[in-house]
Amino acid sequence: MVIKLHKKLLGKNFYAINLFGLIIAFDDLSEEELNHELIHTAQARELFYIPFYIWYILEWVVLVIRYKDKMKAYYKIRFEKEAYLHQNDLEYLKKRKHYHYR
Repeated sequence: MVIKLHKKLLGKNFYAINLFGLIIAFDDLSEEELNHELIHTAQARELFYIPFYIWYILEWVVLVIRYKDKMKAYYKIRFEKEAYLHQNDLEYLKKRKHYHYR
């Protein structure tokens, strides 16, 4: 499910956020952007959601400390790497192996 909100609620660098499989978007999503968020849904589901978010946040914090750059840290998160790498492959989720972000 996709819910549209005003862009100022999360900041200018993000087009959507995925919370427990609920995609909150600020505009209509392209097929690739939606696929990116659906990849995150698959990642979160296989880790039973809460551990996914704990891992995601902890990894981001460690990477911010390491790189001293929030956006660089964001792009280095293993879950984001997988989602960005495969967002243009609209068939990816049909062939994705479990825990592929490792």
